[in-house]
Amino acid sequence: MPYEQILYEVADGIATVTLNRPGKLNAWTPVMENEVYGAMATAAADDAVRVILLTGAGRGFCSGADIARLTQFSDGQAQPARRELTGDAWLRDARPELRARFVCLMAVPKPVIAVVNGPAVGAGFVLACCCDMRIASADAVVLTAFSRLGLIAEHGIAWLLPRLIGSAAAMDLMLSSRKVTAAEGLALGLFNRVVAPDRLMAEAREYAKTLVDTISPRSLRVIKRQMWDAQFQDFGEALSSATDELHQSFESSDFREGISHYVEKRKPNFAGS
Repeated sequence: MPYEQILYEVADGIATVTLNRPGKLNAWTPVMENEVYGAMATAAADDAVRVILLTGAGRGFCSGADIARLTQFSDGQAQPARRELTGDAWLRDARPELRARFVCLMAVPKPVIAVVNGPAVGAGFVLACCCDMRIASADAVVLTAFSRLGLIAEHGIAWLLPRLIGSAAAMDLMLSSRKVTAAEGLALGLFNRVVAPDRLMAEAREYAKTLVDTISPRSLRVIKRQMWDAQFQDFGEALSSATDELHQSFESSDFREGISHYVEKRKPNFAGS
């Protein structure tokens, strides 16, 4: 389908979703939001896609909500929508908590990796945090921004950020809205890795290609769901769920292929079932 504010391409088992308003540092708009979720639905339904990369065009990842939109809210001309997403197949079986803006990325049944190529601010910061992993350029910066605008911790970030970097560090970033460099983000655990700007997409794709070539798609799908479900479970529930999933994995074709390729010392040919 044609897109106005994002780019979407698939190659080598990897779908790349690129926020495409470079002149505005990819500021977030309702059009962009709908297109990103549409692209995620397309990637979720495409058996040729095993990993999704989310990045920004130009020198920014996402500078947050478009200032013109925020001005409308400030002037009382508009009210932000309260939206629950339920229409797409990838969300129908998701936990109710994940059928909402931004956090719905956690329900995509394939790994979503944020490739943070520049500033990730406000809603753009939330967007990156809602991905499963984050690979950043060495010159990327992030800031929460909400408190500087008289706003609050949006879109569940008060729940999510402490789980990523710990309560004290999350409190600091949320209250101060200060800039965080890529190096500090790596030290905090916000970023999984930081790479040279000219190597960012190449290294992100190399990591994604490793998942495509060597990892069971079924395992990727189930483990991602387990990891996010566990945030809502106690230990007993997580353990019981893991036991059920283990028995189901023994019945899968990917398990049989996993054993076969290991014994035969060849590359795997996983079917995803």
